[in-house]
Amino acid sequence: MLVAILVAVFVIISGGGSGKPSALGPEGIAIETGTPLADLSKGATGQTIDGIECGATEQLAYHIHSHLAVYVDGVLRPIPLGIGIVGLQVRQAQGFPFGGATTCYYWLHTHAQDGVLHVESPTSKLYPLKDVFDIWGQPLSASQVGPAAGKVTAYVNGKLFTGDPTTITLQSREAIQLDVGKDVAPVPVDWSTSQL
Repeated sequence: MLVAILVAVFVIISGGGSGKPSALGPEGIAIETGTPLADLSKGATGQTIDGIECGATEQLAYHIHSHLAVYVDGVLRPIPLGIGIVGLQVRQAQGFPFGGATTCYYWLHTHAQDGVLHVESPTSKLYPLKDVFDIWGQPLSASQVGPAAGKVTAYVNGKLFTGDPTTITLQSREAIQLDVGKDVAPVPVDWSTSQL
């Protein structure tokens, strides 16, 4: 059943897109079209990962949003909806797929294919980008982002990040861009159209 849902979501979202952001999605951020960087098949299934639990409801004591964009050899590879959502149930919201959980939500998750990373934690804490990739079941290093291997160039809010990309912390309305292979000029995120 999960595989059928994932295939349906992939077909709906990718639809032969250009790999560039398109119309504003349900979170007020542009939907990313094209082939997602990786599917959810290796994602966590409810066990605690890096001290991050998966609960029946979303935690709102600490609630912020960051944005992640990944370019592989100059082509945007969307971050899929449903990272950190166990028992993914997809519905339409403003004409776009939007993910919710039938089982549990990790404190770090994605609802739409717009690159928005939700941090919904029971305590105020800075989480590193590595935690998102661990929950997703994908590698992240200076030479690999998900299945894409090559030199990784990282930008945070348009500025070159020279440290280990796994240590980038998720902060409110932060724009994180990872380029694998070909370097792409930082692409800004327009938060002004979002209620996030």
